[in-house]
Amino acid sequence: MSAVMLQSSLPEIPVHHGKVRDVYDFGERLLFVASDRISAFDYILPNGIPRKGEVLTRLSQFWFSRLTVRHHLITSDLASLPLPAGTDVQSLSGRSMVVMKTAVVPVECVVRGYLAGSGWKEYCQSGTVCGIKLPTGLKESSRLPEPIFTPANKAESGHDENISFEQMCKVVGDDLAQRLRDISLQVYSEGCAHARTKGIIVADTKFEFGLMGDEIILIDEVLTPDSSRFWPAEQYEAGRSQASYDKQFVRDWLEKSGWDKNSPPPGLPDDVVQLTSSRYIEAYELLTGLPF
Repeated sequence: MSAVMLQSSLPEIPVHHGKVRDVYDFGERLLFVASDRISAFDYILPNGIPRKGEVLTRLSQFWFSRLTVRHHLITSDLASLPLPAGTDVQSLSGRSMVVMKTAVVPVECVVRGYLAGSGWKEYCQSGTVCGIKLPTGLKESSRLPEPIFTPANKAESGHDENISFEQMCKVVGDDLAQRLRDISLQVYSEGCAHARTKGIIVADTKFEFGLMGDEIILIDEVLTPDSSRFWPAEQYEAGRSQASYDKQFVRDWLEKSGWDKNSPPPGLPDDVVQLTSSRYIEAYELLTGLPF
């Protein structure tokens, strides 16, 4: 979906143009539109992934409906908004959520249950993940003794930065940091329990939260292939990288492409695009039990 098309459809509404989502302001409500854009290593790649925005939206709606935490989703019915005349509603359908407006907490809440990605790289160097000391002798993709909470500073541009829990406390205060940690671990546990019944391991994931007064609200997307590492349980084996239902396939191709990660990224080959699309859809169908 083209951001240009959306902006021409909704000319009077201020828009936040994110890496994946475009956000339109309707006063006390926001319209979240998930595009087919894909980002990796904090860059938006030149070509998108077909149907990706629909997968992220529909899977988030599925999780919001079953998690026990308060969330920001109001409805997916676009008729509830005063859309300008001429808006291409069909192009928005299936990839849009009408949500509550909250004060966004400026920290990403990451929960890791397995040793992968940047966590594995740090562990190899120092025996820690985001400063948290872990047992010796763990392998790549090892299950951690218990899930760990590893927050990160949210960056509007450039790289998100892992921070310690103590640093998070300085940003948002001790009480809120502790509440966010507890809720993040709770939501991860709930998501993992359901995913395992569907043959999927949630290796790690990130959450975003907002505030309405003192109440913490789960916002943005939740437990999707963009925000999580999903591994097929029947193929899992510690000591190596894992097959996945997420964008790890894209990351792996970029790692091997020769790209320096400091310049405009290369376009993805057609086979990488199509395989990534099919894996996102497969994750949706496995987790929800519904045809896409």
